[in-house]
Amino acid sequence: MAILAFDFGGSAVKHGIWNGEKMLDKGKFPTPKTWEEMKASLLTVFDGTKQELEGVALSAPGVVDVDKQMINGISAIPYIHGFNIFKELEELFKLPVAIENDANCAGMAEIYEGAAKGKQEVAFVVVGTGIGGAIFHNGQITKGAHLYGGEFGLMYLSGGETFSKLGTAVQMAWRYCERKGVEKETFSGEDVFNLAESGDELAIEEVDNFYEYLTQGLFSIQFSLDPEMIVLGGGVSAKQGLLDEINRRMKEKLAHFELNDFIPQIVTCKYKNDANLIGAAANFSARNHSTI
Repeated sequence: MAILAFDFGGSAVKHGIWNGEKMLDKGKFPTPKTWEEMKASLLTVFDGTKQELEGVALSAPGVVDVDKQMINGISAIPYIHGFNIFKELEELFKLPVAIENDANCAGMAEIYEGAAKGKQEVAFVVVGTGIGGAIFHNGQITKGAHLYGGEFGLMYLSGGETFSKLGTAVQMAWRYCERKGVEKETFSGEDVFNLAESGDELAIEEVDNFYEYLTQGLFSIQFSLDPEMIVLGGGVSAKQGLLDEINRRMKEKLAHFELNDFIPQIVTCKYKNDANLIGAAANFSARNHSTI
């Protein structure tokens, strides 16, 4: 039987059907403003599914406490926190539900079968509306004493602002819109990249800020955890030239601090925008003793 997978993002909710080999019938809808609207949208997708389902798998932001069956911490979707979300969704779907942190899901997809396959010490960094992450030690996910392991987005970078606030293409676009005096959804990250390439000076400045903040964050992660590899996920990981620019700036920082022992290995994820969905299905399978 198949697994219906959802990936909760700050801007959109993605979904697809995992048939044991690949993700089918993929789609998405804008992230609703309330929990009731979210449940209605999820049920619409569920009711439209034509395959027989084994269960529902979710990739979600925040600190997912599986034992207490709730999502703690903070995220771009505040209304999913602080209650028994597992129970509500199982009552909604009348099927088993598995939920795991979005970055942990994406990391699981990449270390088991993706870009980091065979690696033991890995930092997975997801760059979306904010920044999440996952840490793998000896090939196993490490959540930490309070389940906050890998919450890289909470790192302070500059001016009292966090990595999540400064180091994403979504936030870059919002800053550009604010400086232009327009609604924050007027220009997307892709729009700002294109505007910069066409010579827009404000866009060039914001793109430069984006790359600088992203590289600063990755530098801090590398020299805090010392992973074999840093894997970048999220929509921006598909941008052409992303790694070239990050690596150029990383080498400048290494030279500045006279760090000559090694050059960090930074790669983009194999599964791109499907990583969270595939990882959510993998997590469901692992918890329900089936195979992915």
